[in-house]
Amino acid sequence: MSEDQKKQLESQLWGIANLLRGKISADDYRDYILGFIFYKYLSEKQYLYANELLEGETVTDFKLVTDEETLAAIKEESLLKLGYYLQPAELFSVLAARGNADTEDESNYILEDLKAVLNHIEQSTMGTESEEDFNALFEDIDLNSTKIGRTVAARNDIIVKILVNLDKIDFRLKDLDADVLGDAYEYLIAKFAAGAGKSAGEFYTPQPVSKILAKLVTVGKSKIKSVYDPTCGSGSLLLRVAKEAEVSEFYGQEQNRTTYNLARMNMILHDVHFREFNIQHEDTLETPRHLEKRFEAVVANPPFSAHWKGDANPLYNNDERFSEYGRLAPKTKADYAFLTHMFYQLADNGTMASIFPHGVLFRSAAEGDIRKYLIKERNAIDAVIGLPANIFYGTSIPTCILVLKKCRKADDDIIFIDASSDEHFIKEGNQNALRDEDVELIVKTYTERKSIAKYSHVASLKEIEENDFNLNIPRYVDTFEAEDKIDLKAVSEELKTLETELQEVNTSIAEFCKELNIETPF
Repeated sequence: MSEDQKKQLESQLWGIANLLRGKISADDYRDYILGFIFYKYLSEKQYLYANELLEGETVTDFKLVTDEETLAAIKEESLLKLGYYLQPAELFSVLAARGNADTEDESNYILEDLKAVLNHIEQSTMGTESEEDFNALFEDIDLNSTKIGRTVAARNDIIVKILVNLDKIDFRLKDLDADVLGDAYEYLIAKFAAGAGKSAGEFYTPQPVSKILAKLVTVGKSKIKSVYDPTCGSGSLLLRVAKEAEVSEFYGQEQNRTTYNLARMNMILHDVHFREFNIQHEDTLETPRHLEKRFEAVVANPPFSAHWKGDANPLYNNDERFSEYGRLAPKTKADYAFLTHMFYQLADNGTMASIFPHGVLFRSAAEGDIRKYLIKERNAIDAVIGLPANIFYGTSIPTCILVLKKCRKADDDIIFIDASSDEHFIKEGNQNALRDEDVELIVKTYTERKSIAKYSHVASLKEIEENDFNLNIPRYVDTFEAEDKIDLKAVSEELKTLETELQEVNTSIAEFCKELNIETPF
């Protein structure tokens, strides 16, 4: 698919999203639009796969199959291959056509049938391998909500309008790479994030930042056994890693239920098989779901300085994720709780790259002790990368990326990169944005570990210790711009010239005032 065709698909999908824009909040209409796109995707996958199974049969169009034995066989194969099953009457196009039928009765009222279809998709997986991946997946699509219409008829009208317009778009699943529709889905998620204010950070990391993290954890690798994100949001970071290396298994955890559903949809839309991903719901710090596993790549954008139970819960003192550091992260700043959790889950041959607020670099007390232990005892921190302010939706604070490894050599240094200055980003509306060349410079500098004037510095561990394990980037990367020298003699001569010119002007004004017989103003 050409770039123009991809943009056309994105534009078409965003146009449908705008059918609800302005009527309900961004968070609400995101759930409906993304949910219906996902339903259409599942439907088209089912239709194509069923037709493959029907090749050579008397009836070769799944929509026309009525034989119960044939349908049972298609269902069995679909659950193994796709992980779910839709009956012919439940296909997206069939339901959209019914809703759009020109009738005088109420046969085009499809809300109850649509609700039943979405429930059946989930129920079809019960007792199968994919049950956990589809359980309650459509729970955020409330077809009875008065937000989309005060009456049943009004709600039916808007839902039918969305389905009919979506049905006109050919996803071309048979012809195109799976990432085409997946990328269009990501585009919509980004557009929703732009309008979601502070809540956007819960489900979306801007693509340039995702790209940096993905490239950092895959340096020198074309294949990754497993990638993990403990605060996975919509799953965009996990999927981004798969663009840099072949990934066998995806793992993630997400606290927000709606976002957890979105992550699972996003995985399936990118054609990640249900056996290849494991996305769990719950608070990662309080109820970690993958503690027994170690991951070759770890990427994350945890909530900045979030509250957690911390030292209010004595059980954390014996938790292996935190206990070796001797101190717990403050209960009002969970940054180091997330960091040490991720480091605990990192495989010996793995790399971790995560976004944090700058405070993790220099704050003292418990955080200072944990930072010192990570550097001095574990030799874990590999890079500190400063990003521009205002590149995340919902917050304008400057942020940094920390890169950690478990098997660094004893004399390994730490590279500091300051990518926050004006020449390393552009303005896009109210946000700052990293360009491709900015991303590539960060990754290239990290990979080559070069000191570049006013941009990067390779610091020895001795230098770090001399700075009392403070990692504040300006201590290592000097971005000071000397002001131009002032020629005082030239300035003095210029002032003399101005004084002479002023006297001449005053003389002229005095003469004009005398002619007009008025008092001079000086």
